Amino acid sequence: MYALGIDFGTSGVRASLIDTQRLEHWSARIDWPPAMQEAHHWQAALMDLMQQVPETYRQQIDCMAVDGTSGTVLLTDADLQPVTPIMPYNHTLSHDPTKKLSWLTQHDAHNRARYLMHQTDYCNSLLLGKPAASDYHSALKSGFNPHTLQWDADLYTTKDRDLLPEVVAPGSLLGKLRSDWARQWGYSAVCEIRAGTTDSIAAFIAAAPDYLPGMAVTSLGSTLVIKLLSSTPVFSTECGVYSHRFGNLWLTGGASNTGGAVLRHYFNDAELEQLSAQIQPEQPSPFDYYPLLHAGERFPVNDPQLAPRLTPRPADPVSWLHGLLEGMAAIEQQGYAQLIALGATPPSNILSSGGGSRNLAWQAIRQRRLGIPVARARCSEAAYGSALLAMGLNIGAKYGQIL
Repeated sequence: MYALGIDFGTSGVRASLIDTQRLEHWSARIDWPPAMQEAHHWQAALMDLMQQVPETYRQQIDCMAVDGTSGTVLLTDADLQPVTPIMPYNHTLSHDPTKKLSWLTQHDAHNRARYLMHQTDYCNSLLLGKPAASDYHSALKSGFNPHTLQWDADLYTTKDRDLLPEVVAPGSLLGKLRSDWARQWGYSAVCEIRAGTTDSIAAFIAAAPDYLPGMAVTSLGSTLVIKLLSSTPVFSTECGVYSHRFGNLWLTGGASNTGGAVLRHYFNDAELEQLSAQIQPEQPSPFDYYPLLHAGERFPVNDPQLAPRLTPRPADPVSWLHGLLEGMAAIEQQGYAQLIALGATPPSNILSSGGGSRNLAWQAIRQRRLGIPVARARCSEAAYGSALLAMGLNIGAKYGQIL
């Protein structure tokens, strides 16, 4: 038995094929074109990856799951043809359910819209050959209430509510792979399509060795994102904090605008490696930086006017980098402290993912400030997490254990 996970991320599409022992047998990647994405790009990438899977595995793939970028949506007609442009995850209206749907319906020039589809829904509909149910992770930013597991009816008119999809737990069975694609490319006729999740949650699933309260993952990519598995949900618009239902637990967290993009603005890869090796991470930096490229922060405080704090700047580049890493570690520390203050389960250990997880000096600085074990995750590829989800990570079960 094999499972195929497909990750529709911000920079491209990845695929991961695993067996029942969680061993990866094959992977592939397709980068997005530099222009704005359209739905036909998603379909072309999906079909391309399906054909790239080695033929020796195709008949043995029993299940698939797709993850997508949180908040990315479009409207389609009854035949699953897009009738609006894509609204991407970083659109200014993407976090407001009513304004998002209003924008989409205004771009439906011929009033042919039948379905609101998140990126995962659209890709699953292509795999099924019919409209797919959504998952409650992808639907959160469109107004799906994770407490009641219902759409917030007050947000929408009766006409708008007709566009909303059915919502199921991630990992739920949606149906079988469409028969024409299965025949054309030699896939099993009984291959199951399972409900997916968002790309960041798929990355958490990939990184976490277990799914118990206190498990935390910090993603050190272009931005700094923290996710903490908690017994209780926490929400705070003022702090940029929200929670996803994760079985009987809650995956809470937030995303700061600090991170690797700031470091790359001042250093190239070779400089980062060379200078980091000269840092003494056990010694706190004397500088109090808040490293941002531009004004504006989302978490641990949601302040669009928050200005970067990057002075004074020392002449020594090692001290400069040390101060930046210390400042980012302080933001991470404040983030976890904010979650705890709001009522989340305190983290017991933290795994790191993303490119910054390779920086040992940064890891040591973070562990000193956080006061709990910090280690690099063995795997953090979202496609691998989606393959685990397809294989049997039932988010609707207690603690989301692998079945």
